Amino acid sequence: MNRTHSNDSSAETYDVVVVGGGAAGLSAALVLGRARRRTLVVDAGEPRNAPSSHMQGYLSRDGMAPAEFLALGREEIARYGVGLVRDRVTDVTRDGDFAVVLESGGTVRARRLVVATGLRDELPEVPGVADRFGRDVLHCPFCHGWEVRDEPFGVLASSAMSVHQALMVSQWSKNVTLFLHRVAEEELSDQDLRRLAAAGVDVVPGEVAELVVEDDRLAGVRLADGTTHARSVLFVGPRPVPQTGLVERLGAEMNETPFGAYPVVDPTGLTTVPGVWAAGNAIGFAEQVVHAASGGYRAAAAIVGDLLMSELDATITG
Repeated sequence: MNRTHSNDSSAETYDVVVVGGGAAGLSAALVLGRARRRTLVVDAGEPRNAPSSHMQGYLSRDGMAPAEFLALGREEIARYGVGLVRDRVTDVTRDGDFAVVLESGGTVRARRLVVATGLRDELPEVPGVADRFGRDVLHCPFCHGWEVRDEPFGVLASSAMSVHQALMVSQWSKNVTLFLHRVAEEELSDQDLRRLAAAGVDVVPGEVAELVVEDDRLAGVRLADGTTHARSVLFVGPRPVPQTGLVERLGAEMNETPFGAYPVVDPTGLTTVPGVWAAGNAIGFAEQVVHAASGGYRAAAAIVGDLLMSELDATITG
C-alpha cells in the first residue's frame, strides 16, 4: 500500500527522505522504518532494470522479475509506516533541514537525505538495439549470461574497452564475434588482439547498420556494406548517465570516472555534504541489485545512529 501526499505536504517533516524507490532506496527505507524513524520514499518509477524480465545473482531471489521484487519491497516498507509517493524530486535546498521540492508542486522537509536516484543507460544508436534491450540485446553477462549460454554472441564495440566485454562473455559461449562498429582496428593493442585470439573471439571490422529480427527474435547483425552475420544474442556497452544532479547541487565533492561523475562517499555512503547519503547506482555504474540493497542498508544504519547522537547532544547542550 502506498501513502500519497498532496501539495499541502509542504508542512510535513520527516526524519529521512529517500529519493528513489529502487533496491537501494527501499532497503534504506526498510531499515529506517524498523528503527522507528519517520521516513518518506519519493519514487519516479523509472528503475534501471525495468527492461529486463528477470534479475539474477541475488541469493534467494535469483530469477525474480524486477517489478515483482520492487512490489514486495514496497509492501514490506509499508508494514513499518514508511510513506511512499509517486513523484520526482526537482530540487533540494538546505536551511537547517532539507527542503525537498516535488515535481507535483509540493515540498517536504527532511533532517537527513538518502539519494538513491541511480542512473540511466544511454544505448548505442543502432536500429533495433533499443527495441530489444533486456531481451536478446544485453549488457551484463553476470545478469544474463547463464540464460543465453552457448548461443552465438555478438558484441557491439562502443570503444576499445569493448574488448574486455567480448573476453568476459566468452566464458558463456565459445561462439563470439566482436563487431568493431565505429572503433578502428588500430585502437586495439597487440595484447587485445592476442587475448581475443586466445579466447576464440572473431573480430569483424565495419560499421553496424542494423539488427536483423525474425519472428520477434534477434537473428543477425547487418553491416553497412550489406553483409549479415547470424547472431542470436548481442552484448552492448551502454553509456551510463548518473542521475546525481541533487547531490551536485548540494555541493557534494564528485569523483570523475570513465563512466561518469559520482559523489565521493565513505563506507556507509555518506557524501561530503553532512546529512546526505547516497547508495546504489548513485555511487557507481557497476552496483548490482544485491550491492544496491546492501548499500541502502548501510546508509540507513548509519543515519539511525547519526540522528540518535544528534538528538542526545541537543538534549545535553539544551
